[in-house]
Amino acid sequence: MDSLHFARELVAFASVSRVSNAAVSDHVENVLRSLNFDTERVEYADAAGLTKVNVVGRKGPSAPGGLAYFCHTDVVPADDWHDDEHGPFDPFVRGDRLYGRGSCDMKGSLAAMLAAAESYDAAAFDRPLYVVATADEEVGFIGAQHVAARSELYRELKDRVEVGIIGEPTSLQVVHAHKGSCAMRIVSKGEAAHSSSAAGRNANLGMIPFLSEMRAIHDETESNAAWRDTRFDPPTLSWNIGINDHNHAINVKAGRSVCTVYMRPMPGMDVESLVRRVQRTAAECGIECDIFFEAKPFYVEPQHPAVRAMLELTGSDRARTVCYGTDAAVFSELGRVVVCGPGDIAQAHTRDEWISLDQLDRGTALYRRAIEKWCVR
Repeated sequence: MDSLHFARELVAFASVSRVSNAAVSDHVENVLRSLNFDTERVEYADAAGLTKVNVVGRKGPSAPGGLAYFCHTDVVPADDWHDDEHGPFDPFVRGDRLYGRGSCDMKGSLAAMLAAAESYDAAAFDRPLYVVATADEEVGFIGAQHVAARSELYRELKDRVEVGIIGEPTSLQVVHAHKGSCAMRIVSKGEAAHSSSAAGRNANLGMIPFLSEMRAIHDETESNAAWRDTRFDPPTLSWNIGINDHNHAINVKAGRSVCTVYMRPMPGMDVESLVRRVQRTAAECGIECDIFFEAKPFYVEPQHPAVRAMLELTGSDRARTVCYGTDAAVFSELGRVVVCGPGDIAQAHTRDEWISLDQLDRGTALYRRAIEKWCVR
């Protein structure tokens, strides 16, 4: 089957992160087995008690060397999908594009790797090809963490493979670095009451001085060279502030006010002083502060042999950086990982998500070249 066929099958699964991805994982495992992969499942229950499934497969012998490919099977919600004729999980081709939630990010990439792996008989492999399909990438790389901690096949590949490819959409350009993440939730508690009375306490009153300091940090991180890295565009932490008191009436004192602060640290940058500053300011304002998500930046030297080899396969002259995050935040411990996959990141998470058929074909061809270089005789 070609990559378009595989992609249609994968996109048809409504594997939004807020539900279980067991069905699409079952499908991926069955396809891998049909392609002569040995497979392993790493399951866990998420915070809502839903079963989440990671699938790890190996085609070829358990031998030194080889290639590892990483992807995720969860997708973001599609509540505002644009097409009345075809829903987000009813994949369709229009012109030279395949539309559907996950077509670009990143089931199209997995489809390209499956089509590439199908091209070679198992007997042709003298070094292994690993395929790792994770859950919950879109909500914090949670599946990747379970794979890294619990998968026997992952422990095997970590010590052996020559190159790991995170197949996120990069328009098939080689990415050697991306930013990390740090997210904090700050809560001011009050007591709701009608604003005409003396009763109650407006939670926003505790939040206002806190927000003033967050604005000061925002301005500092935008202007101070200590918080800049010109290898990235934008070259800043992208300090982002959100605020919501969930109050829909102008005559009610807010009982609860919530602020979120999110930044994207760059490789080699220590943001602990900023985190402490947020925590200290919250304490001074008498409000709560919780760090609810952190992910490391990803970085491999642009002259690393794995990067240079992928540049040769893609016909590119240099690797690039991106500002979004991937499972490389977890799997970069391999030390020989690049991010490279079909599809344009500008199409990911959009209300009309699509991947071009040309990118699917070119992605399949690139992954075939990678298999030929690192896996087959």
